[in-house]
Amino acid sequence: MSSSQLDGCWYAVATSDAIGGQPYPVEVRDKAYVLWRGPDGTLIAAADQCTHREAKLSLGTVIDGCLHCPYHGWAFGDQGRCVSVPSSGPGATIAPAAHLFALSVTERYGLVWFCPGEPTQSVPHLGVDEDSSFTRLNTSMEVWNCSVTRMIDNMLDVAHFPYTHTGTFGREQEQTVPNFTLEQLDDTFYGYTYSVTVNNEAEAKVMSGGGDDIIQLHMSTGFALPFSVRSTMSYENGIEQTLFMTASPISADRSYFTFVLWRNDDVATTGQQIVGFAAEVAREDRQMLEQFPGELSLDRGALVDVQSDKASLEWRRRYSALINPTS
Repeated sequence: MSSSQLDGCWYAVATSDAIGGQPYPVEVRDKAYVLWRGPDGTLIAAADQCTHREAKLSLGTVIDGCLHCPYHGWAFGDQGRCVSVPSSGPGATIAPAAHLFALSVTERYGLVWFCPGEPTQSVPHLGVDEDSSFTRLNTSMEVWNCSVTRMIDNMLDVAHFPYTHTGTFGREQEQTVPNFTLEQLDDTFYGYTYSVTVNNEAEAKVMSGGGDDIIQLHMSTGFALPFSVRSTMSYENGIEQTLFMTASPISADRSYFTFVLWRNDDVATTGQQIVGFAAEVAREDRQMLEQFPGELSLDRGALVDVQSDKASLEWRRRYSALINPTS
């Protein structure tokens, strides 16, 4: 995962509420960065390295929106500008090279999105977040010990449901995946629509809002490059749900992961249970994926694909074109 093309992409690296009054360290593609909130609460991002002696700024402190280096106390304010060099005394001239190079960072959907280079793409657009009939449910940011490429392959796959998710909604007798057609689902996501029969017992009824023990679920699943997947779910009782999953590469075999849910029903009393059930589904995926070493191969013919793998195959094709634009 060394392509410079990935430097222009946006990555969800934290939840908005996780970044408060202290510096917040993150890693993206084997490089360390630090995030903090300036005097007005605006996020600031920079390499996790002081310009003076390269100390880790994430080990410092934030005072009145300024990040203070733990080594010599240099302070950095809005846009990473160095505002104080204590050893030089008050009023001393600060060299331009002392300033940090501020990197692109923004907040969407309760998540902090970071771009290590000049942005060449947009944060995935989720129109449901602008629909007042839906309520958003955020979850924590996790670190999975697996490649981000394997995670996206998994998120696009419906064939593993009867095997990996037997503890939540999977049904062993639903093994055949009907043939589906890939299409542009909206301006952002490309994927497919389908119906699936799922188990709806115990905690699953919280997600579905009740009903029979076995129900038909109408879904769509699509991806946005590089590492985001959205699934929509329509229940026969009128409940609509959007599940947004996104992963970000820490290294070749470690990744950030989080998901966001939107629901059109009253989640005031059931929201925590709904998130808990979805988190258990994710835990089943994580338990499986963390067994696989290294990244998913992108080489043509390296993997055996069948018709149910069409979405993953198309994501791999487009992802390969993104990171190798001249090949």
